[in-house]
Amino acid sequence: MTAAITGGDIEVTGARTGDLEVVAAPLLKMGLRCSYADDRLALEPSTLTAAGRITTGLWPGFPSDMVSLVTVLATQADGRTLVHDWLYELRLFALEQLSAMGAGLFLCDPHRIIVSGPTKLRGRLLDARDLRSGMALIAAALAAEGESTVTPLETVECGYASLVERLRSLGAQVDREEHNH
Repeated sequence: MTAAITGGDIEVTGARTGDLEVVAAPLLKMGLRCSYADDRLALEPSTLTAAGRITTGLWPGFPSDMVSLVTVLATQADGRTLVHDWLYELRLFALEQLSAMGAGLFLCDPHRIIVSGPTKLRGRLLDARDLRSGMALIAAALAAEGESTVTPLETVECGYASLVERLRSLGAQVDREEHNH
């Protein structure tokens, strides 16, 4: 998802092809050039268009855990996308920060948001105290103009091991700042 948000080109292996379909479906609907087969997902840089509506669902529906990332992706798509997570209230904390970065967001209610794009995001200080929305904010920071600082990184690294090193290996310009207390 981060590669799609940043216009990257990536091949991901190790996920079951059958499990990739529910994640890839809204990406394909947004015009993302991607393919999945033989337990691998390949993405190419694409011109994104709004999905119209993305709704979460119980398996095999679109996973609620991906809502924050697909919301960031929708900020880079041309047009309006309604993101509807009927399972959980949207992660409002990240949405406020994303809005402060310049994203065109309209909160309909705690479960639905309209995302207008494409928007140029601007780097800023970001608070990543939630795993899923924290990763979405990191993806937004990578797509943004200017520099962003994301803290605390440890929260996101609980779910994404060796995150800084892995992003750097993919070409991201990221550095870890160590703070002594």
